[in-house]
Amino acid sequence: MRPSRPAPRQRERGFTLIEIMVVVVILGILAALVVPRVLDRPDQARAVAARQDVSGIMQALKLYRLDNGRYPTTEQGLRALVERPATGQVPPNWKQYLERLPSDPWGNPYQYLNPGVHGEIDVFSLGADGQPGGDNANADIGSWEL
Repeated sequence: MRPSRPAPRQRERGFTLIEIMVVVVILGILAALVVPRVLDRPDQARAVAARQDVSGIMQALKLYRLDNGRYPTTEQGLRALVERPATGQVPPNWKQYLERLPSDPWGNPYQYLNPGVHGEIDVFSLGADGQPGGDNANADIGSWEL
């Protein structure tokens, strides 16, 4: 009996430099296509949150009107939903309509106009820049869009 000889070792294969470079280039192309779409999402999420806040404030204002026969004046502002107004016509059937006034997603207070420019009343956020007008993330988001 002959002792068995180990099989000749096959050459171990790894990835070549070309193969690795091809993978890196493909990943770079995918990143270039995906990253701009992902980076835009926070601004879209803030705009959606602002629309939801405006909708909630509008619902509270409608309840206020049902209870008191009119909306708060511009002078009384949205504060009238949180605490009883002391200026102007004091509402006869006031209740606390909101626990607290939310700030817009950019940290600014929501704006209120009575009479409104776009409707009977307007509730709106001035967007990321905090200035009237603008586009994209800086665009105003208001009750007239609901």
